[in-house]
This record gives sequence, C-alpha cells and structure tokens, in this order.
Amino acid sequence: MPFTLSDSLLIKRDALLRVLAGYGRVAVAFSAGVDSTVVAQAAQLACGDRAVAATAVSDSLAAGELDSARELALRIGIRHEILYTTEFSNPDYLRNAGDRCYHCKTELYTQLEGITERLGVDVIVNGANVDDQGDYRPGMQAAKEHTVRSPLIEVGLTKVEVRELARHWDLPAWDKPASPCLSSRIAYGLEVTPERVRRVDAAEQFLRQRLGIRELRVRHEAHDLARIEVAIEELPRLVATELRAEITDHLRSLGFRFVTIDLEGFRSGSLNAALPFVTLQANLGQSPEK
Repeated sequence: MPFTLSDSLLIKRDALLRVLAGYGRVAVAFSAGVDSTVVAQAAQLACGDRAVAATAVSDSLAAGELDSARELALRIGIRHEILYTTEFSNPDYLRNAGDRCYHCKTELYTQLEGITERLGVDVIVNGANVDDQGDYRPGMQAAKEHTVRSPLIEVGLTKVEVRELARHWDLPAWDKPASPCLSSRIAYGLEVTPERVRRVDAAEQFLRQRLGIRELRVRHEAHDLARIEVAIEELPRLVATELRAEITDHLRSLGFRFVTIDLEGFRSGSLNAALPFVTLQANLGQSPEK
C-alpha cells in the first residue's frame, strides 16, 4: 500500500509535477540521493520520454553509487546518461578552499549544457530542497549562473517532505542517508587528490560492513589523520579493545597515520566549522600540509 501523504504534501506533489511539465524537456542532475531520485521520478511522471537523468562520475563518487543510480533509473523508467566529469583537473577544485563545491557543480553544469542538444532537453534541474537554502552551499551559486532550476525549492519541499514523497512513490532511496561526494570528507585547505578520496571511501566501506552502521563519516584531516564520526550511541563499540585495534590497523593499512574518534559524534557538514580559519589562513598566505 502506498505511503499516505498529507493534504498539504499532496498539493506540493501535484505542484511539482506541474512545474516539471511546464519546463518541457528536462535533464535531471541525478546522484541517486533521495532528493535527485524524487526529482527524477517526478520528471518521468510529468514529462515521460522528454526527461533524462544524468549521473556524473569521477574519483569523488563513492563505490556502489553508480550501480545504485543505474538501478534507480531503471526502476523509475527514466532514460539514464553517464557523464565523466573532470573536476580533478581544475586547480581551483584541488586546492579545496571553501568554494570547492562551486567548481565541482560548475564542471557538471557546463558539461550538461554542452550536450543538451544531443540529449534533447531544454532545461537542467537539480535536487536542491528548501533546507539546502539554510546551509553553506556554494554549488547553489553555480546552479544560478547556469540557469539550473530547483523544482523542489520552487514548490517549497523540505527534506522531510522529500523523503515522505519518495516513500509514497515506493522509491528505495526514501530512507537512504545523505551521501555527499567523497571530496567533502577532505578538510578544507588540504588538497583533494584521487588517493585521498579513495582512502576515505575504503575506510567508510570497511566501517559500514564491520559495524553495520549506515550513517558515518571518515574525515580526512591534515597529516593523514582520520577522524571517525558515528552516532553518539555507537561510540562505545569503537573503543572496545578488540574492535578499536582492528579499526586502527585497517585504516593504517589504507594510508592513514593517525586514527581518531570524534566525541561529538556524527553531524553533517562538520568540516564547515573550520571555514573561518581556512579563510584566515588563505588571507595570510598559509596552507596546511598538502
């Protein structure tokens, strides 16, 4: 039985379909997260074969995410395109200042703009929701510069409502934890490299499999230090003698020299707390270990 929506959310759902239908032919920037999955489903319902989902692939994409995107696109019934983006060739991206996401999204939207004729689309859309407007999101500026539309914002959908809508449409991503790109785990000011993002990916994959925890982060700090974030209630498990030694040994085998546990627990966007310090360092001409 479909998940029942409130009257107010039914109104927003119908508004979302009308907005997308009004765009005409659309390309959805599709990461397979819950937001872009809902937009892809809505685009398929509203536009049919005039909609396409486009997934960007680079070193910053976590293992398994491309397969997830393919499976979701097939389930939705939307045409699916793969883009191989080259943000790792951009020095402004690699230096990993506070605007890294801007350069990543600029690369994605520029590539999408270059193939709109081949894809047969008029409008590019993303999965930004209302809650994203209250966070530090330099990628939103890139969307504005490339006239990328944000239909979830246009109809006033919050993150909670997006998840409810995904559940209503029986999309398996409805309860998927947020999974920003791997580069977001690298401390600002520390150069983003394929080696570092692969190290983070391998560490997170190991911890998920070993601990059975869906939502966690391994933050890559300077001097090859790993800072593990899990929910507060999971912290005692990590410091149990046998498991602690196993985690430390494995992460060191991946190339980390130091392994730490963040006592504040998991919190999305925790690296943003360092942005004022990173900005000050940049102004003084300083930088952390590259």
